[in-house]
Amino acid sequence: MSAYDSAHGTGLAGGATPSHTVGPFYGYALPFPGGGDMAPVGHPDAISVHGRVYDGAGAPVPDALLELWQPDPAGEPVRLPGSMRRDQVTGGHAGRDGVTFTGWGRVATDADGWWAARTLRPGARPGHAPYLSVCVFARGLTRHLYTRLYLPQDAEAGSAGARSADPLLASLDADRRGTLMAKAGPTPGTYRFDIRLQGDEETVFLDFR
Repeated sequence: MSAYDSAHGTGLAGGATPSHTVGPFYGYALPFPGGGDMAPVGHPDAISVHGRVYDGAGAPVPDALLELWQPDPAGEPVRLPGSMRRDQVTGGHAGRDGVTFTGWGRVATDADGWWAARTLRPGARPGHAPYLSVCVFARGLTRHLYTRLYLPQDAEAGSAGARSADPLLASLDADRRGTLMAKAGPTPGTYRFDIRLQGDEETVFLDFR
């Protein structure tokens, strides 16, 4: 796994046909009620993460889709069955059960590029600072993008200790590392995390090989 820079992508060998874009076609089927309500209803330790998705010109992306994946607060992978319910009358999604924490969420951006989710603080896994994995689908992309969201108190950008405990943070310069750091909001337990698809402040994306 390594940092991915979209500005230095290579061409397709042998004249292969390029991939179709991954969006915005998903907006008709993949979003579902309560997709961002990852934390059980009324959980006292729930946190809120939110932000905007921007394109290379700095304009908000109104039809992006984000998937969030994380361990539980103890740092363990969540292996519980899904929390989705189906409407027995219409056959559509009736939302989550409000009780089960599965460590997974799916949210769409609104007309102004905003997204939001409620979840539980992720626990640390061996050799890594705690983080949420984020998968981004957006118009114009030929494949979805992967990044990470670190909470500020878990891995401050200027903390040498945090960097040494996480190989990805340790591999990045301070300005690039900052694109993975959420910012604490005015209310305790709230955090903002903006995603920039291109440009000078492009979010660090990961390439899985």
